[in-house]
Amino acid sequence: MRTNPLYRLMTGGLLGACCLFASVSTAAENSADKPVQLIFDTDIGNDCDDVMALAMIHALQSRGECELLAVTITKDHELAAAFTDCVNTFYGRGEIPIGVCHSNVTPEAGRYNVLAAQQDDGKPRYPHDLTSGKDAPSAVEVLRSTLAAADDNSIVIAQVGFSTNLADLLRSPADEISKLDGVALVKQKVRLLSVMAGAFTKIPNDKGELYDHKEYNVVKDLDSAKHLAEHWPTEIVWSGFEIGLNLRYPHRSIEQDYDYVAHHPVAEAYVLYNPPPHDRPTWDLTAVLQAVRPNHGYFNLSTPGHVTVQADGLTTFEADTNGRDRYFILRDEVKPRVTEALVLLSSEPAH
Repeated sequence: MRTNPLYRLMTGGLLGACCLFASVSTAAENSADKPVQLIFDTDIGNDCDDVMALAMIHALQSRGECELLAVTITKDHELAAAFTDCVNTFYGRGEIPIGVCHSNVTPEAGRYNVLAAQQDDGKPRYPHDLTSGKDAPSAVEVLRSTLAAADDNSIVIAQVGFSTNLADLLRSPADEISKLDGVALVKQKVRLLSVMAGAFTKIPNDKGELYDHKEYNVVKDLDSAKHLAEHWPTEIVWSGFEIGLNLRYPHRSIEQDYDYVAHHPVAEAYVLYNPPPHDRPTWDLTAVLQAVRPNHGYFNLSTPGHVTVQADGLTTFEADTNGRDRYFILRDEVKPRVTEALVLLSSEPAH
């Protein structure tokens, strides 16, 4: 147990009239000599793309492109934090602070978080010291502490799960951590939120018919998603459901690229979630990729505007040159390049 846990697309002519494409966001431009200061907010355990996204972050940190300051979790099960610590420890960074929520949203263990308790010959398969989320601090405490210690306008957050933690952060009052309330703290410290949520095209069903998609990360904690969309004070870029759906992770990579060790948490999580042959959409990976590498031309961004989360969970976008929000647009010609980046980064051996 830790003595102090806080220190340990469908593409094409999408909305053609309002899409004056920009390949990067001004506020998201990287400093040439400083890694992106990153917080990862995840519902790890509900899909295997969260694990691949976390592996990508570690690869990018090993390359000097980002620094993972904290992981906060929106899946309310004690093994979610434990498995996150397994992954961080596997990549040599078991000291990264982990925060948890108490929301009762998706309280089941998940198909692969059980790996945190897996033993071989009486020893943990994946050594780690945070064995239960019950021993972790709250996500809001971790978020407030991390932001308070950061330089102004320096933090990038990749949210790839529910909006629970960030909505709770916005609602948080001034306290002993910071004299600023949540909204003021975010406004002062965060320069970009890259979020995997919503859908900004119609999605084909099994019959090929197009429909308005109410995306999982939004509808599972709808009140929090609405609160975040209404009150977040800094720039947001949105990776809609259509983006990851059109970038499939090749299952052959799972079978071939992770066998440099006897047991790999990414490959085993993928297999437990939905075994090959299955090419899983890369939803969460895309939000991380844009958060850390905004200038690589992987995605275009829409013209600025406002994203609204409707009462039924549908996300809508209204263009406004002074708007806070942009959504990702994926061009057909860059799909192979983006997929290659996702595969190479998520499967890069631990250093």
